Amino acid sequence: MINRVLNHLEEWLIAFLMGAATIVIFVQVVHRYLSTVPGIQDYVLHINLGWAQELCIYMFVWMCKFGAAYGVRTGIHVGIDVLVNRLPVDWRKRTVLLALIGGALFTGIVGALGTRFVWENGMHYAVFHVLGIATDVPEGPTTPDLEWPTWAIYSAVPLGSFLMCFRFLQVMRGFLRTGDLPHTDHAHVDGLSDDDQTFDQPVLQGAAR
Repeated sequence: MINRVLNHLEEWLIAFLMGAATIVIFVQVVHRYLSTVPGIQDYVLHINLGWAQELCIYMFVWMCKFGAAYGVRTGIHVGIDVLVNRLPVDWRKRTVLLALIGGALFTGIVGALGTRFVWENGMHYAVFHVLGIATDVPEGPTTPDLEWPTWAIYSAVPLGSFLMCFRFLQVMRGFLRTGDLPHTDHAHVDGLSDDDQTFDQPVLQGAAR
């Protein structure tokens, strides 16, 4: 169960955030339209949805951070490997390992610095408050519309970066074992068998006409 969660963590998070953002945007558009309709506009205008745009922006930021980790895991990030593929096998393997180590190191550093930033941005106050520890540290700023603590929003940086670091290490372990890197077949659709995704030649010819 844990392995299944880890193997599909990014998809579930991105799907949830994308669905939630779609619903929020749809509700805001309907609200904006109904606010111009005579007879109900007075009632509709009392419903405050000024926070919807801010919330959607934050959700898309989180989607980008976890989407980057998904790209590392599935090998869909853009890369230029013309020179690497021309190297001898031993040098090619060392170059790929160096790139993976560099990616893990970079994302690990960003995650550590992001954690420090989030902690000093108000997370330390929240943790001390929950634990009942008296402290004189500031509570930290809040967002303009939602009035949520900004440290919770900025948590996307350390969480997404550490997840990317984990995916780089995961890919590196697989590369050391098998010599293969993850790659994505853009013509493949999950949930369909290869037979379902293979079109007959006459169908393609008919479509071309």
